Amino acid sequence: MNFCNQCGAKVDLRIPPGDHLPRHMCDSCGTIHYQNPRIVVGCVPDYQGKILLCRRGIEPRRGFWTVPAGFMENGETLQQGAARETWEEALAKVEIGSLLTVVHVLHAQQVHVFFRATLREPEFGAGPESLESVLIDPKDIPWADIAFPSTDYSLKRYLEDREAGRENHYFAELDRRLPR
Repeated sequence: MNFCNQCGAKVDLRIPPGDHLPRHMCDSCGTIHYQNPRIVVGCVPDYQGKILLCRRGIEPRRGFWTVPAGFMENGETLQQGAARETWEEALAKVEIGSLLTVVHVLHAQQVHVFFRATLREPEFGAGPESLESVLIDPKDIPWADIAFPSTDYSLKRYLEDREAGRENHYFAELDRRLPR
């Protein structure tokens, strides 16, 4: 960051009084610009034992496989964001289930949150950020071509849970009580 988004003046990186981390500070208007981690939300959609994967059509990792996921938007819950990303990337409607993984991606200043999900119908396609989407048997997952470590980790946890018979609890009742 070079300039203040409030007044346009140049900012300096230093530790504000009473803080312990360097922040971009504007001497002109006094604004302290905090930079916090971004949240990525996604899910592992299952349909009759198969998992929905998307081949990325954008960088980073174009051409590699992932589950539907992307940056959370203001004004939505984690679950709503995961469902929206599934629609945007795979043109698929899902029922978002229980929390699967939370992965801290420190080098990218991100937190990845993945849920279990059920694909409502075997209807899907390639959204604007995907080259293709496929329902794949777990034994055929292209592990060497998975785009991100957080996706690899989440897929493995999902399959472990499924083998152990852990249930997919849904957030539907909770979502009805949340303000929109």
